[in-house]
Amino acid sequence: MDNQVPKYVTKARAAYLLGLPMEELSRISQQAGIGHMERAGNEEEWFFTYEELQKICVFATQEPVTVF
Repeated sequence: MDNQVPKYVTKARAAYLLGLPMEELSRISQQAGIGHMERAGNEEEWFFTYEELQKICVFATQEPVTVF
């Protein structure tokens, strides 16, 4: 049995692991510039490293800054 941990996770798996809706994950990753897209023919998929998932967790738990 192969117990290797994958180097990257898909957007769907990242949303599941982080407990975030896909839309929220997309918003955070776009604002922070985290993740990368891979293309195979007509298929496109966003991938994240585990380090990037950790950064998304930090962004997701920060209080929004209000500017007066």
